[in-house]
Amino acid sequence: MGSVIPLKKSANSAYLELKNILGTKLEKVEGLIEQKLKSEVDLIEKMSDHHLKSGGKRLRALLTLESAKLTGYNEDKRDINLAACVELIHSATLLHDDVIDESSLRRGVKTTNSIWGNQSSILVGDYLLSRCFEIMVQDGDLEVLQLLSSTSAKIAQGEVLQLQHKGEADLLEETYIDIINLKTASLFSAATKTGACISGSNEKEKKALESYGRNLGLAFQIADDALDYYAKEKIFWKRNW
Repeated sequence: MGSVIPLKKSANSAYLELKNILGTKLEKVEGLIEQKLKSEVDLIEKMSDHHLKSGGKRLRALLTLESAKLTGYNEDKRDINLAACVELIHSATLLHDDVIDESSLRRGVKTTNSIWGNQSSILVGDYLLSRCFEIMVQDGDLEVLQLLSSTSAKIAQGEVLQLQHKGEADLLEETYIDIINLKTASLFSAATKTGACISGSNEKEKKALESYGRNLGLAFQIADDALDYYAKEKIFWKRNW
């Protein structure tokens, strides 16, 4: 009998497997995000609720949880708190991104800026970031605080760099990589490195997970941009997991 060659996993099946492993923790991340976004200002709750429930696979939160698990973290608090933190950074940047891009749809659902306007969307994005920084300060780890705060700065730089080169038909490959490295890959790499930081990993392990996250983020954004060029909106919508 000949040997059986295992089929290569699709990206979706790999994601579902990861979600099944970490489903309970991911539910706690969702619960924490909901709790943190409570506000006495009704519009903030409406907008943040609409944005967070419009879809998304919480991939960055899963990467944080899995990298912590992979490197031996076996408690049930810091990984959840910081996974929520990473997800809040991502959500805030999407709110800002939709304003900059003048987007009306995200994942097939109306964007917050198309419903409530640009000013409100920018301010609610800022609110999400402020809640994220509260979580980081409460965690108290200076390495993680430095990592995630510098990542937030990198994302903002990426947005500005993209805006600077907006509409350029002859955009250099090097410039494109710089943009997606700052805008997308920086948060992927921060997510995977954060998990390693809270488990007390050595520098070699941290660098390995950081590199993995960065390359995954680059590949993810290149694939996402390719969909923008070649896929029909009614089939694929705009994918920012």
